[in-house]
Amino acid sequence: MKRLEGKRAIVTGAASGIGRASVRAFVAEGAAVLAVDLDAQKLDEVVAALRPQGEVLARAADVSDEAAVAAVLNTARSAWGGVDIIFANAGIGGGATPFFEQTTEQWERTLRVNLLSPFLAIKHGAPLMAAQGCGSIICTASVAGMRANASSAPYSASKAGVISLVQTAANALDGSGVRVNAVCPGLIETGMTQKLFDTARARGTEGKIGQLNPLHRAGAAEEVAAVALFLASDEASYVNGQAIAVDGGLSSTLPFARQRK
Repeated sequence: MKRLEGKRAIVTGAASGIGRASVRAFVAEGAAVLAVDLDAQKLDEVVAALRPQGEVLARAADVSDEAAVAAVLNTARSAWGGVDIIFANAGIGGGATPFFEQTTEQWERTLRVNLLSPFLAIKHGAPLMAAQGCGSIICTASVAGMRANASSAPYSASKAGVISLVQTAANALDGSGVRVNAVCPGLIETGMTQKLFDTARARGTEGKIGQLNPLHRAGAAEEVAAVALFLASDEASYVNGQAIAVDGGLSSTLPFARQRK
């Protein structure tokens, strides 16, 4: 039997990177998946490629908008009668603007997508799960939310907020049977980090990427999707309120070397 046989899943940020890899993994393990992304064209391409393998639906939506999130949940309820898994994965980078030059608008946009959207997924999805007595919600945080200097201030703050959110939500859902956890990726090649990888390849320095972690390499989206798959499955039935790093060991120590002028 497949690990997610008979499960109904929603994956946000599904058109690329970790989201796309997770949709593939969930479908391969038997789940019916509602793939959600703001980029309708890329989303349709992902879904079209996977439909021969299983039940996959597409919905273009801004997951930082509460009405849109409620509509996504209503789509799942109309199609399947409910939902068993939500992977609130959609996110954006915080930019590379120096700390004291960052604007309120940058912070607000980053927090809306990276922190408000998983809150909305929990707010609207958890009651459906609680009514059936079980469910798994997974949110994408980051090692940037666990340690300083892994990314920009707004991005890091938003991801630290996600870690706190899953801990708080797990306890708010006390006795419901609904689990809430986070995955915390390290340096993964995705659309968000593609420029870094492309620049390194152009310079011939690709081998230096990821050298700060004990595995001396960057990660692949599929490696994060594998952990999300575990958390979505009944194999993780006793895992709740946790932030699991998928970072090659980067967060196990303090390897950051500050450059002095």
